[in-house]
Amino acid sequence: MENRKPVKMAMIGVGAISGIYLQNITHTFREVELVGVCDLIPERAEKGAAYVKGEIEKGAQAPQPKIYKDMYEAFNDPQVEVVLNLTRPYEHFEVTKQALLHGKHVYSEKPLGVDMDEASQLVALAEEKGLRLGGAPDTFMGAGIQTARRLIDSGMIGDIVGASCAMVCHGHETWHPDPEFYYKRGGGPMLDMGPYYVTALVQLLGEARGVMGMTKRSFPQRLITSEPHRGEIIDVDVDTWLSGNIEFSSGAVAQVFTTFDVHYTAQSRFEVYGTKGSLMVPDPNTFGGPVLLLRPEDAAAAPKTDPGLARHGVPDFYQGWKEMPLLFDYLENSRGLGLADMCKALRTGRDHRANYQQQRHVLEIMTSFSQSCESKAYIPMQTKYTRTAPMENNPMHGILD
Repeated sequence: MENRKPVKMAMIGVGAISGIYLQNITHTFREVELVGVCDLIPERAEKGAAYVKGEIEKGAQAPQPKIYKDMYEAFNDPQVEVVLNLTRPYEHFEVTKQALLHGKHVYSEKPLGVDMDEASQLVALAEEKGLRLGGAPDTFMGAGIQTARRLIDSGMIGDIVGASCAMVCHGHETWHPDPEFYYKRGGGPMLDMGPYYVTALVQLLGEARGVMGMTKRSFPQRLITSEPHRGEIIDVDVDTWLSGNIEFSSGAVAQVFTTFDVHYTAQSRFEVYGTKGSLMVPDPNTFGGPVLLLRPEDAAAAPKTDPGLARHGVPDFYQGWKEMPLLFDYLENSRGLGLADMCKALRTGRDHRANYQQQRHVLEIMTSFSQSCESKAYIPMQTKYTRTAPMENNPMHGILD
């Protein structure tokens, strides 16, 4: 390990997603050091700090984080270099803005902002102050999607014709402890789950040129069946069915579908089609595999009639596909990988992979589906995008290049 001091970081927002970040920062990513935590609900911050204390007592090599009374105390802490923004989506803008104004680099959960105006303001502020800005999702840096990218870039499926991906479920109110924000400004299936799929798409296919979409709101209200809000009713303020097409600068076209309205067992489906074969990309909300490849030489002989007429029973969509070995590290839930990468880049001077250029381009794609539906028009992209560097394997798990 290079002799560089860990980057000191403060966590703002200690809700449901914070648990995996605390675990990975405490145990895996040795170049990031948690200085303190803060939450509007003090008990959450106390619980987060108590978790780290318990892990230290078990032998974890990590400092005990302090508890800030509010985010401004964290922003004024001279120890803090980077702010990790894990607040609710509609709070991302103000927390990130204030952190930047106080001279801190920021890594935030997705999305960067709830609309392009917020994103543009944050980007302009970060550039004006010469600060790093980036954020989730970082699942594209995991073994699964990085392997898919390597296979595509190597020409394994030829030139890319298109892709199809879907996130299909019936919402989060059956399991999430605080699901209301998923149905408020900044929520919905596209801004909540879409970042995983669209980020993976631009990592695999490159810059988007334009979008067309159709969206709707199927249910005006939702019943919470999870604790502690069991029995409460949520008024739905956002579209919960969003589908459309993305045209890429390469000429490829991707179909994207996200919904909180459907009872379904397989939540994720993601396929990329090329002139020489097809690739099944793993669930982009995860870091691992499987990655499946179908090439014509591996498929059965061409049928002499419509194959749909001869099929009986439950179809096996991936019969004949080959599982490919994963070529990169980080198969497990490695949330915080993008944060660690940004912190390493802060020390070395290179670009970080989960950067604001990617976040902003993905946000523009996602928000353009509803814009297209409202205007009944094709929406050309205004932002530019260049794929960030692929991952490099390091024999020391938790240490980035």
